Amino acid sequence: MSASWDTSWPAAPAPCAVAMREPYLNMFVDENVRRFNAQVPTVVQWDDHEVRNNWYPGQILDDVRYTEKNVDVLAARASRAFSEYFPVSTLPSGGREGRMHRVVRYGPLLDVFVLDMRSYRNANSPGRQADDTQGILGAEQLAWLKRELSRSRAVWKVIASDMPLGLVVPDGAANFEAVAQGDPGAPLGRELQIAELLRHIKHRRITGTLWLTADVHYTSAQHYTPERAAFKDFAPFWEFVSGPLAAGGFPANALDATFGPERVFVRAPERANVSPMESSQYFGEVDIDGGSGELTVRLRAEGGTVLFSKVLQPGRVGQ
Repeated sequence: MSASWDTSWPAAPAPCAVAMREPYLNMFVDENVRRFNAQVPTVVQWDDHEVRNNWYPGQILDDVRYTEKNVDVLAARASRAFSEYFPVSTLPSGGREGRMHRVVRYGPLLDVFVLDMRSYRNANSPGRQADDTQGILGAEQLAWLKRELSRSRAVWKVIASDMPLGLVVPDGAANFEAVAQGDPGAPLGRELQIAELLRHIKHRRITGTLWLTADVHYTSAQHYTPERAAFKDFAPFWEFVSGPLAAGGFPANALDATFGPERVFVRAPERANVSPMESSQYFGEVDIDGGSGELTVRLRAEGGTVLFSKVLQPGRVGQ
């Protein structure tokens, strides 16, 4: 069993409903994309560029390029275009209308938990409040994820997260776009939900979790452990980042020490928005051995060169 992941769709589409379909049309008539889709099944999730850069629910735009200023209206149009061009049901059994988060099951070896860190988040802000209940997942999605992880009997439980956990991703001069908010101390803001989730995984003795994530435009591997962390009530785990396949590359983001990440590997350009013609594009590959259950993650560069690999054993914690 093998799988690959990447982050990169076209740049943010125009605001009208018709124009939001155009990037998908342009992408799907590309011969390389057509060959890929003919051979490889795809699990897709959305993030910001399906609507506009760094959007969040309730945002009102101060941008003369947009006649529609209400981002919730734009997000509804983008959701419709997204669902029209990807064979993904956004109406899972028992779920709320239009939801993106879901579990994709691959038999006894693998469950993939596809998150939506965009639709339920609070506003991007300095993010250092100590009583943030909305967070980046919303209460309903967090409860769903805890429940489904507890129910899973798969050897490996891959959490497909559209944003990294311990990488500081800024939004402008003072606000933050991802989970980490640059304070290495106890969890604050959006980190509170992640701390609750990690605590749940530990106390329920849920094994075989790892995070595959993206958003930032480079590739890296982070190992998280309570020995290095300000928050210590969790079991060690790995986070692997890879992408993009068709966008500019950016330097590596700073780490936030709240959950104790160590950057074991990174490959990133030294300056911002380096053209794909200058800098390699990246993707990740995961193989699971059907006999032993051993899982191997490989971070690859354009052309297939293996930059980094890590072998994980089933049932072991903190490897």
